[in-house]
Amino acid sequence: MTSYRHDRVVPYDDSQASKTEQVASMFDDIAPRYDFLNRFLSGGVDLWWRKRAIRELRGLEVHSLLDVATGTGDMAIMTYRRLRPGQITGVDISEGMLELGRRKLEREGLSDHITLRQGDSGRLPFADNQFDAVTVAFGVRNFEHLDRGLAEIRRVLRPGGKLVVLEFSQPGGLTGRLYRWYMRHICPVLVSFFSHNKKAYAYLGDSIQAFPEGARFTAVLDAVGYNATRAKGLTLGICSIYTGIK
Repeated sequence: MTSYRHDRVVPYDDSQASKTEQVASMFDDIAPRYDFLNRFLSGGVDLWWRKRAIRELRGLEVHSLLDVATGTGDMAIMTYRRLRPGQITGVDISEGMLELGRRKLEREGLSDHITLRQGDSGRLPFADNQFDAVTVAFGVRNFEHLDRGLAEIRRVLRPGGKLVVLEFSQPGGLTGRLYRWYMRHICPVLVSFFSHNKKAYAYLGDSIQAFPEGARFTAVLDAVGYNATRAKGLTLGICSIYTGIK
């Protein structure tokens, strides 16, 4: 198992808990404000990013889909509405996020189509070759061991199944400098108005900087055993879509 700098970035530097435990605690804490802050801090463009990622699954025969790091279920809900697969399962380490997601599913009448359950990306509670496709939206940065989580996803994908990852990246040039300034100085101030947990959003910026983006991430996918890996930048490189086939 390869160790990446990303694996060592944690929300709480003064904690002895594992990254997985810290991330679960962090998301339990910010769950009530998570969806609002996502929309607010991105100006709503994260919804367009998710739609672009889902388009990567068009034309495929998807009967069963797994959404890893599903949070409150936004990606799972959007995928169901756009693709209508037979069944979607969402998995996340934060029970606080999942509870909000289950309420959302009940309100929208989707509980029969989408199931949310607690689970760790490093030890997915599913059988080999179970899913036709897997999505991960803004979640791979939170894996405690990047290659182990990606290998687990590959294990539960059927042969020929597709992985679609949506993740933040760092643009270059002037856009990159402005983006990093926003993340370092403006984002924490905005968050302070709506959430007491400033460390959670400081972790967001730190984990983006440490993540092996672009060709480095497709190289990780290649090493784990995925085929036909690709990276596609969105919105001047602020976000990227990665795909691979088992």
